[in-house]
Amino acid sequence: MVRHAGVWSAATRHAFLDGAREGSLPEAAFRTWLRQDHLFVTDLLPFQARLLAVAPRADQRLLTGGLLALEAELTWFEAEARHQNLALGGARHPVAEAYRSHLELLLGGPYAAALTALWTGERAYLEGWSGAIPGSAAYAKYVAHWTGAEFAAYVAELEAAVGVAMAGRGMGAACERAFLATARLERDFWSMAWSAAG
Repeated sequence: MVRHAGVWSAATRHAFLDGAREGSLPEAAFRTWLRQDHLFVTDLLPFQARLLAVAPRADQRLLTGGLLALEAELTWFEAEARHQNLALGGARHPVAEAYRSHLELLLGGPYAAALTALWTGERAYLEGWSGAIPGSAAYAKYVAHWTGAEFAAYVAELEAAVGVAMAGRGMGAACERAFLATARLERDFWSMAWSAAG
């Protein structure tokens, strides 16, 4: 991340997140983001299931736990949507579709690169929302939901697994490409929702 500090900063610091912290985030932008994030998690679950199918034995517990967490997150989205009278589903924004395609493409390549993308997205998500702590009154419960200790521990375990997957296997270039592409998609995901509020 140090080598690509500018790309990483753009993925984890954004007006969308500043608005959640300060209270200036328009409700329309957040609702747009929430619907698209639900679609993203819907896409991430089968990606991670397929990644698990080719994972080394040492990573199976970690990825299985991640799948259970994703299923729980989808249940949370459904409950939150009912509470907000928010319709889930619908069309993917081009950014969400690009992310889905990116993940699909990675499944045809090295395991280490796909795992790097998973870690990059989760780390950007955690770091981004952590920058919004404690969150304004309207968004504090969401900020707390996406910055919990259990999620942080999962992200740290993913990082360690990426290090092992990359070690001595000449995967550096493929993993770097996966990191950069995923970080840019994370940046675009924040921007997608913010611009939709205009």
